[in-house]
Amino acid sequence: MIDLKELKTRRDEIAQNICDRHMSVDIDEIIELQEKRSNLMQESEAYRAKRNENAQKMKSKLDNETRSMLILEGKQIKETIATLEAELETLEKEFQLKARTIPNYYHQSAPVGKEDKDSTAIKFVGNPTVFDFKPKDHVELGEQLDLIDFDSATRVSGPKFYYLKNQAVILQMALERYAMDIVMKHGFTPFITPDIAKEEILNGIGFNPRGEESNIYNLEGTGTCLVGTAEITLGGYYANQMLEKSDLPIKMAGLSHCFRREAGGAGQYSKGLYRVHQFSKLEMFIYCLPEDSDAYHQQLLAIEEEIFGGLGLCYRIVDTCTGDLGAPAYRKFDIEAWMPGRGETGEYGEVTSTSNCTDYQARSLGIRYKDDEGKTQFVHMLNGTAIALSRAMVAILENYQTADGSVRIPEALVPLTGFEVIKART
Repeated sequence: MIDLKELKTRRDEIAQNICDRHMSVDIDEIIELQEKRSNLMQESEAYRAKRNENAQKMKSKLDNETRSMLILEGKQIKETIATLEAELETLEKEFQLKARTIPNYYHQSAPVGKEDKDSTAIKFVGNPTVFDFKPKDHVELGEQLDLIDFDSATRVSGPKFYYLKNQAVILQMALERYAMDIVMKHGFTPFITPDIAKEEILNGIGFNPRGEESNIYNLEGTGTCLVGTAEITLGGYYANQMLEKSDLPIKMAGLSHCFRREAGGAGQYSKGLYRVHQFSKLEMFIYCLPEDSDAYHQQLLAIEEEIFGGLGLCYRIVDTCTGDLGAPAYRKFDIEAWMPGRGETGEYGEVTSTSNCTDYQARSLGIRYKDDEGKTQFVHMLNGTAIALSRAMVAILENYQTADGSVRIPEALVPLTGFEVIKART
């Protein structure tokens, strides 16, 4: 969450930020709740002072009538305090719940717009693949090469699940190792993370685990959810802890399964592996000092470029518009790889994103450090996709297909797969 002390002093800025993000948050209602909360706290404190004063008087030598009056007054004060505390508890929950809906501030350079079409492409690398034959999409290739089985997965698990088979399994494992080797080279500690997290961790990270708009699978009756990304479990790793300034930055890379409840929606491309209910992903995560977060954001983007550039794929970098940022993000960059099988003539499709969430998540999760003056500060937290394996698979199958229906393996992956081509089946 943002610094709630700033609700009044930065009210207009916060309201404009909400507007630019095309979100519906009543900032004035939240400020009103904050004022009521403050008034109740002051009233409660005044009655506690009266209780202490009453207790001091009771220690004096008193006649019976005065003592009886003080006892009665003490009971009334106690009941009043109990009532005020109950009201304050209810109000505090409502205030915190609504305050958490306020999005993070956004970077002044982020494009202002409503949806992905309003984002700005800031860099292009490589040229879209040109074929002397009509290219197939990854679904057709996967079925013909016996690499992906959607039909059996639908019977077993439901729509938008899949089985990987044969060389596709080895290809995915090679992609995992390829990306892990690169992030480790850049100082990231490898993790395999839990697939389940507590709801309070998801709330702290900025994911809504309940409600119609939630993209999260809630595990009913447990207070836990399946994670949609290792950002959740890596971000929760140091929840409610005081970190040593000398230990920052902390760089982590988490390999996890990811579960998304909604595998497609209006205006969203969702064919085949591109948007599914379950996939695997290697996620980068950084805890750092506030003054360093912009630089580390650029480093995360550069690592993502190194990974996808090393696979020989054409891609572009997109500076994400305000309406498509997500509440915790201060700024977000996406890498979109060229996918020849997407649409009629091929299109770019998102394969990674990296976000600087500044101190927004750290405030909710209580992740702090002490600066050189001994003052408590909140760390900045950043995340970036090293590789989403299903989408990388889409890009490789479609860009490296050949006229006879085979698929070549990117040179960087051959030592890890042990084969150079997935041959067409006859």
